[in-house]
Amino acid sequence: MPGHQPPLVRLRIVLTAFFALDGFVFAGWVVRIPAIKHQTGASASGLGLALLGVSAGAVITMTLTGRLCRRYGSHRVTVVCAVLLSLSVALPPLTHSAPTLGAVLLVFGAAYGGINVAFNSAAVDLIAVMRRPIMPSFHAAFSLGGMVGAGLGGLVAGRFTPTQHLLGLTVIGLVMTAVAGRPLLRYGGLVPQAMADGEAAAPGETAGQAPGRRPDRRTRGLVVVFGLIALCTAYGEGAMADWGALHLEQDLGTSAALAAAGYSCFALAMTLGRLTGTTLLERLGRTRTVVAGGAIASAGMFLASLAPSAWAALLGFAVTGLGLANLFPVAVERAGALAGPSGVAVASTLGYGGMLLGPPAIGFMADWFSLPVALTSVAVLAAIAAAVGFATRGSAVR
Repeated sequence: MPGHQPPLVRLRIVLTAFFALDGFVFAGWVVRIPAIKHQTGASASGLGLALLGVSAGAVITMTLTGRLCRRYGSHRVTVVCAVLLSLSVALPPLTHSAPTLGAVLLVFGAAYGGINVAFNSAAVDLIAVMRRPIMPSFHAAFSLGGMVGAGLGGLVAGRFTPTQHLLGLTVIGLVMTAVAGRPLLRYGGLVPQAMADGEAAAPGETAGQAPGRRPDRRTRGLVVVFGLIALCTAYGEGAMADWGALHLEQDLGTSAALAAAGYSCFALAMTLGRLTGTTLLERLGRTRTVVAGGAIASAGMFLASLAPSAWAALLGFAVTGLGLANLFPVAVERAGALAGPSGVAVASTLGYGGMLLGPPAIGFMADWFSLPVALTSVAVLAAIAAAVGFATRGSAVR
């Protein structure tokens, strides 16, 4: 193990860069949603259906990506998906109707879903060798990238058009992929070699499961449980991304720049929660982390959605981000440890099913009731995630 340590550290750094890039590009698109809504003339429900394209594209490609990772390696698939993500983020400003927007978001979502399965699978492999619960640190990089992307988007909102802004993200994404992609591919065989040397069990091998065998029924059931926790969490993250800025601007009368700060507060809180996630998991264990996180997120989202002032809503967004911070990383890491890239794909598919359900559900509820009432559904699902974690405390979430 000592001989492999420096390359493993470098591998962790470049893999972290791809997590950050993903968050940066996605957040850059998110803060432009109000402008794109105005450009297309979409209603709340129409925008919800268009936003469905992101999650639909992600869910459609996730299972396929798991298979591609097994065949070509998760590092190669990560680089290819990063290129596609960077190119596709420039497409939404070119649309002028909700159906066309939905179509291009389908492409963007496919790249987004693919890279998430690929780099999470690579992270699970690295965790198996390093033998520490470091998955939250990777997702902290995603959140940090989201915070920077949202903050930058707020700063340039009044200076550049959505077309100029998102095209700039394309250039940044391609440059970062070129810089970080080479070392990621160079270290592609490092983790499998470490596993072959007996330094760690390969993902998908548990105490009662022989190498190469298909997961048994109990293992598949546990993967689904983790996927349900991821679903409840991703629903909340998607709501913050797609509707948080609109809630602040439309319901609480803030400026576009302050509305963009809403997602920044959420992303900053998630970053802080995930930066301390490894320590938290080592001290509290997964069950307590999931239960406490779900309860905190539920309370925060009730505050954010029903608060009468923008500052109280921003506080609620921050509390929600802190609560949700480690739920998704725990779910994906455990699913991957149980069943390898296939486990990551299943948990991610169920997780992003929450994002698939969230945009249209909140959009329709906003039309039927109001956007603040619709956003309380995030609090309800966060509470459900906590309940699932508690109910399975003796088996699934250890």
